[in-house]
Amino acid sequence: MINVAVLGACGRMGSLIVENITNSTDMQLAAAFDINNFGRDAGEFAHVGNLGVKISDVKDLESVLKESKANVLIDFTAAGATIVNAPVAARAGVNLIIGTTGLTAEQRAVIDEAIQEGQVSAVISPNYSVGVNVFFKIIREAARYLADYDIEIIEAHHNQKKDAPSGTALRAADIISEALGGKEYVYGREGIAPRGKEIGIHGVRAGDITGDHTVLFAGNSERIEIKHMAHSRQIFAKGAVLAAEWVCRQEPGIYSMNDVLGL
Repeated sequence: MINVAVLGACGRMGSLIVENITNSTDMQLAAAFDINNFGRDAGEFAHVGNLGVKISDVKDLESVLKESKANVLIDFTAAGATIVNAPVAARAGVNLIIGTTGLTAEQRAVIDEAIQEGQVSAVISPNYSVGVNVFFKIIREAARYLADYDIEIIEAHHNQKKDAPSGTALRAADIISEALGGKEYVYGREGIAPRGKEIGIHGVRAGDITGDHTVLFAGNSERIEIKHMAHSRQIFAKGAVLAAEWVCRQEPGIYSMNDVLGL
């Protein structure tokens, strides 16, 4: 049985992850953390009944991880929290699933170094949806044949999302750029802004949109649009739990959802 710990267990993603853990026959919730609701049962927020796992203060992360004998920690919080908590978990010998977006290159370097020094396994991905990772594979292939087309990426999310553009949109841009030997990115346009050979990236924040991503390849007299639409956060939670089960069987190192899915 895999012992799983969850950061941000009272939040929208955290509670969904807890729910999915309870539905698994191969893992169990061993620890749950948040910045409030200390002492309350984690199952309350996931609407799965009493689990016997109390919400712990994230300040006690290292000690609780050790006491609970957690094998893996799932983190879908915020960049400022992940940069503090991921190294703590790695030092404690706990594997990691990181879905936090908005990490800077410097923050990611610190996390990568901690994972390597701790000799743990980690999956780090901006998106844990199976469909999105197939979407990534499709746009990589399309870019090879549409290199001369104008390329625009449009992403839309709910009005509470803090970082922009989304990590998924940036990953899509990186995939296309890599396929084409390097491209400049332009984030939105205003004023006099003649188009060059760049990849345009645009973010929409409105209502309760879970997550839409469109890659537009536009040529003369035609265009191709490749789109992924998330209807529920459940797809991200299921993917994270799948990755948590997978990562515990791997050698120390840093992996992606491509590795988890065999893509």
